[in-house]
Amino acid sequence: MDGNGDEGAPPPRARRKRAEPTPVQRAIGLLSRREHSRRELTRKLKVRGVEDDAAKAAVGRLAHDGWQDDARFAESLVRSRSASGYGPLHIRAELGTHGLDRDAVAAAMDTFDGDWAANARDLVRRRYGTEALADIAARRKAADLLARRGFDVDTIRSATRYDPDDAE
Repeated sequence: MDGNGDEGAPPPRARRKRAEPTPVQRAIGLLSRREHSRRELTRKLKVRGVEDDAAKAAVGRLAHDGWQDDARFAESLVRSRSASGYGPLHIRAELGTHGLDRDAVAAAMDTFDGDWAANARDLVRRRYGTEALADIAARRKAADLLARRGFDVDTIRSATRYDPDDAE
């Protein structure tokens, strides 16, 4: 007896080792969670140990087959960030970090069918309420928030202007 009390138990089954996923499989796994730009997907594959040439080939194949699309990624990012209260300046800058050219960024920004000023006003109302904007210090805080979030000066002025008739 070995003291464990499991003399008659069968030996544990050896686990079958899972085959290492191919670069394409890894990329599809990433794309199944959310859209990625070509640059971002290539970088993530390299971080996971995929060789540079293999990562670029995998991303190129997926782009060719329609699994990865920079335009679709850009439109998705514009929708997501604008819904989260970010302005056009922030979103343009973020799209630029993903390796998209000026035309692709402009095309993605054109897909936004909302109103940036309304987004800014909604963000200010959610954060500070309508009564708080009667106070100049609160308006400055709101303006700082909007500037950090990537709204332009005219939109910031419009969103932080206190008008008692708007509160009704």
